[in-house]
Amino acid sequence: MKPPALAIAPPLVPSLTLMFMFLIQPSKPASSSIACRNTCGSIQVKYPFGTGPGCGSPLFSPYISCTSNGRGEELILKTHTGSYPITSISYTTSTLTLTPPSMSTCTTMQPSPNFGIDWTSPFQIGSSTFILLSCQPSSLKLSSPICDPSFSYLCASIYTCPAVVTLGMPLFPPTNTCCVYSPANLDGKGELDLRAIKCGAYASVVSLGDNPTDPTHWLYGVALKYSYGALDSNYVTTKCTGCENSGGVCGFAPPGNAFVCVCKGGYNTSLDCSSYNQNQDYVWDTDSSPPISTPGYVWSSILAGIISSLW
Repeated sequence: MKPPALAIAPPLVPSLTLMFMFLIQPSKPASSSIACRNTCGSIQVKYPFGTGPGCGSPLFSPYISCTSNGRGEELILKTHTGSYPITSISYTTSTLTLTPPSMSTCTTMQPSPNFGIDWTSPFQIGSSTFILLSCQPSSLKLSSPICDPSFSYLCASIYTCPAVVTLGMPLFPPTNTCCVYSPANLDGKGELDLRAIKCGAYASVVSLGDNPTDPTHWLYGVALKYSYGALDSNYVTTKCTGCENSGGVCGFAPPGNAFVCVCKGGYNTSLDCSSYNQNQDYVWDTDSSPPISTPGYVWSSILAGIISSLW
């Protein structure tokens, strides 16, 4: 009687080879699109701002987004009173300029809803001059006057604009229906409450230009200052500078909001987009979550593979 044939284990080397090939494969993006970009329309987008969820700083992300419309892309600030296009950002002075759609200018005047910013947001009113239009004269004579008489010439200037008739006023209306609210202040709800002041519209000016009495050459808009706050420590901003200098875009990974550098190749890294750092353990594609791989995790996977190949 022949002895029973011995079971021959499968070759070990091919199994390990396949395993190592699997482990060292770089994480490729599911698509070539990049969630975070460094431009939106004509505006350069840098930290702490971002173009969408997970981009920029988690402190700013709920309020800032890049949207597309019939005219192209716009960077938008969203508050509890509306959505406002951002026309410029000065990263040197930490200032951005908005153009609220319902804001009046010399060319176009229209009734305005309240303008406001969220108290919980990292923004506050900057050096803007608010000109309140089509007001009831009696409402401007308060025990605590809000009008600055030293700027009354601005009312006389803007009331020379033919567009005043769209507010139901005659050409060259009386200036006692106008008020220069400077420095501007928001109420307890974070709003410029035109209804409470009994004014129909507002214009906001960030620069009077070379001729302060010519409203056709004023630069209209609402200037906001922003601050990073304690959430964005020097450690994060330093890492973000390295990320941006390497061609990446700064972002964060929920739920812990850990720093992420989004690279042009579709890679996310915890460092920057240099070729060296793309070979580190913490590299994952844009469409996935951060990996849990560490050197210990990788070697434990190898050991588990060796054991399983011996069965």
